[in-house]
Amino acid sequence: MNTSVARAGVISRSISWLSLLGDYYDLGKPRIMYLLLITTAAAMVMAARGIPPLGVFAWTMLGGALAAMSAGTLNCVYDVDIDRVMKRTRSRPLPSGRISVLAATSHACVMGVLSFAIFYLRVDHLAAWLSLAGNVYYVVIYTMLLKRRTPQNIVIGGAAGSIPPLVGWAAVTHGIGAPALALFAIIFLWTPPHFWALALMTETDYDKAGIPMLPNVYGDERTKREIVLYTVALLIATVALYWPLHVMGPLFAVAGAALGLIFLRLALKTQRASSTDAPRATFLYSLGYLALICASMVIDRIVF
Repeated sequence: MNTSVARAGVISRSISWLSLLGDYYDLGKPRIMYLLLITTAAAMVMAARGIPPLGVFAWTMLGGALAAMSAGTLNCVYDVDIDRVMKRTRSRPLPSGRISVLAATSHACVMGVLSFAIFYLRVDHLAAWLSLAGNVYYVVIYTMLLKRRTPQNIVIGGAAGSIPPLVGWAAVTHGIGAPALALFAIIFLWTPPHFWALALMTETDYDKAGIPMLPNVYGDERTKREIVLYTVALLIATVALYWPLHVMGPLFAVAGAALGLIFLRLALKTQRASSTDAPRATFLYSLGYLALICASMVIDRIVF
């Protein structure tokens, strides 16, 4: 009997620890982290025109993951008051009380320091400073200064999520190249339609939290129009990387045009639709679009 009770206690403590680890993992916004790591890896492969040195690749992925999760956690710490109001965020570890603000802040700072040390000591000095600049931009410029003050928060703040390709390129070449800048531009233009499609799905949440997202400030119609305009700009910029800029090759031009046209078709459907189904489809496609555009850039760079 005592053995069974002791075993049950061990299992219960193990489950509690696993649950706590899961909460800390969720604090770092892992879905965003994966997208950032995809663009970092794509830039590294393009820079190496093949498989980059495995040690450099592994350290860069680790440093990038820690940096992204540090920034995501600090974002959650600063936004804990509005996360308590929004339906889709109120169950996060901080607003629900499963993790304290002090513990989360300490965790984020440790990850941030480790990330910078890994980049600086094991990868490249420029990559270290670029990664740190991206985190500072996201936490200070976007989260603290822009998010609650202007409906252009996503547009201006989008630069933070565009920095990982520069980090990946610098990790391999110790500099910044045109293909990395091209991917920076693509991510920058991709960010507004991606997040505004999400905002159309959760507009009332942002309004209740007092966040000036485009739909609850200027209305759905303008938001949908902006989604279309940015998607057109994204399509033009993608094709322009082949001609007239000659940064990428013909394979990317074809793939980028095809992916962009699908994106535009969904954006136009979103503009005409009255339900949240079309914005949801646009949002979900935008996730796949970024991964596929990175893959096409990598293949094009290796082949041509």
